[in-house]
Amino acid sequence: MEIERKWLIDAFPTEFELIEEAEMEQGYISVKPVVRIRKRAGKKGTDYILCIKGKGTLVREEIETPISQEVYEKLKAFIGVPLVRKTFKVYRLPTGHALECSIVDDGEETSFMYAEVEFASVEEANAFVPPACLGAEKTEDHSFSMSDYWRAKAERYQKENQE
Repeated sequence: MEIERKWLIDAFPTEFELIEEAEMEQGYISVKPVVRIRKRAGKKGTDYILCIKGKGTLVREEIETPISQEVYEKLKAFIGVPLVRKTFKVYRLPTGHALECSIVDDGEETSFMYAEVEFASVEEANAFVPPACLGAEKTEDHSFSMSDYWRAKAERYQKENQE
């Protein structure tokens, strides 16, 4: 089970301790239900993950399982659309929570930044007071999801490559 709140941000924070950095790419085999592959390359090495997500906003079922690089590359080829690129940074908040921040498709016209915080319970999530560096909350915004962003990106790519 994933319990998570999301916000838009304008920049990576500078006031918190940076505890992790990675470059990621992810693509979607399906958006309903969400079935996603992700490559995450950081100081600890490179991981390849298959993720399935259920319905929901603040709370939803999430299943993640490691896959081999070979399976990842086969699924990436199956998708056939350039994957979403992310620069991912994790910061430790004074509350002890991890603030996960990403810039999506940096340098592209559609680029944006967002942040997430995961929680152990709904009560903890609801009690959390976000730091001032976080922008508009998007947790309950059904139109704000990486799968929706992916769908629009894939449609643009397919349209551009039909001509």
